[in-house]
Amino acid sequence: MINSILIRRSYFFLILFGTLWLLGCQSSSQGQDDSDQPKDKNVLMIIVDDLKPTLGTYGDTLAITPNIDRLAASGVQFNRAYCNFAVCGPSRSSFLTGLRPETLGILDNVTPLQSVLGDKPTLPYLFKQNGFETIGIGKTFHDKDPSHEDPKAWDAYYKFQTTPLGESGEKRNVTNGEFPWCYWQAAKGTNLDQQDGQVAQKAVQEIKRQRDQPFFLAVGLHKPHDPFVAPKEYFDKYPIEDIEVPVLPEGWDRAYEHSLPGWTAVFDQMSDRDKKELKRAYYACTTFMDALVGQIIDALKESGQYENTLIVFFGDHGYHLGEHGWWNKVTVYEEGVNAPFIMAGNSVGKKGIKSNAMFEFIDIYPTLAELMNLESVPDYLEGESFASVVADPELPFKETVYGVTKRGDMMGRMVKTEHWRYIEWDEGRSGRELYNQVDDPLEYQNLATSDNYYQEVMSRLSDSLRNR
Repeated sequence: MINSILIRRSYFFLILFGTLWLLGCQSSSQGQDDSDQPKDKNVLMIIVDDLKPTLGTYGDTLAITPNIDRLAASGVQFNRAYCNFAVCGPSRSSFLTGLRPETLGILDNVTPLQSVLGDKPTLPYLFKQNGFETIGIGKTFHDKDPSHEDPKAWDAYYKFQTTPLGESGEKRNVTNGEFPWCYWQAAKGTNLDQQDGQVAQKAVQEIKRQRDQPFFLAVGLHKPHDPFVAPKEYFDKYPIEDIEVPVLPEGWDRAYEHSLPGWTAVFDQMSDRDKKELKRAYYACTTFMDALVGQIIDALKESGQYENTLIVFFGDHGYHLGEHGWWNKVTVYEEGVNAPFIMAGNSVGKKGIKSNAMFEFIDIYPTLAELMNLESVPDYLEGESFASVVADPELPFKETVYGVTKRGDMMGRMVKTEHWRYIEWDEGRSGRELYNQVDDPLEYQNLATSDNYYQEVMSRLSDSLRNR
């Protein structure tokens, strides 16, 4: 009798444990299936023209950028994101194809993308091939004309123009007309009288529109690109007396004439008042842009899509505001190639993190492809996915990043590590520059001319440039 009871109990526990084991296997299998699915349904990519890290979240105490600051607090802020060419056309063509500017063959704003693209799928076209509705608004590619873009990549594309009212208002060219583009204007009218205001309005409409497909929405905001035009209300937020301009080290001069483009003499002639007005205008345009970003993010929240959309916000390259005596881009210094980069969404594993993981813009393409589980990703991409860093922003990534620029027919090539920035002009035949990124973060002391003390460092970095 006792043996019979024990046998029945044994069968009971055997069946119980077997059932629990099967349920556990099912749960594990389902969990594995879920992990293979994208954590976000849609992608919102906001590309800002000529934006350096003049944002509150990046520690700029002058900048008024509450919306972008909130976005960073809800996602991950990358402090060490580097474009591969600090000019609009080469940078955008590069990160939207996943190829280095030299490989792609676009090293200026003149060469059309279509002349070199062939059958290579751009990033938005890859999303389209994967069943996403692709919408482009404003400046995404370098939109001089359709030959600079990828028309087949979009289900719909929209551009806008500033109104006559938005083109009026107080203005001044701080180079006395030497550079026609180098002026500021405190414009009349509202946000909607500006091209970017209309871009943001259309983005809001597209976000709120009912659709069956997931979307890839690329929004290109032109400001703070020159000319520095924004509604007057944004200029009023920056009293001219609060503006300071960089003070160059006493006795400093550029390493070589070609370290900067050849039109530095015009900037050298600007007065302190000119420089303050130019910097004020850049910040006014940045705050204008921030207000528009706020409208777009609010639309995601109001439409219930904030919780299922991966947001990617970044500048297409950096910009000098007087550092090295320069007021533009087209350099391979930190101010030229470093740009703000923020991601938010379910794919971001830890919120409110400021990551020091270093990456290049050619890494954007493979990263988004991996995060969104895209198929038919090209095998020739030169970037590497940093999806693991998005999942855990405290992880490291690359030890070196690279950038190039051009002076006429001469190439300037740069490699940056945690400790050094090394530059070769014409493969070293026209000069070399070496900067200690720890002791000299503003890059004013060229160590390449310091006898032979740094020869081993330069030799190692030169090999890195040639073997990347």
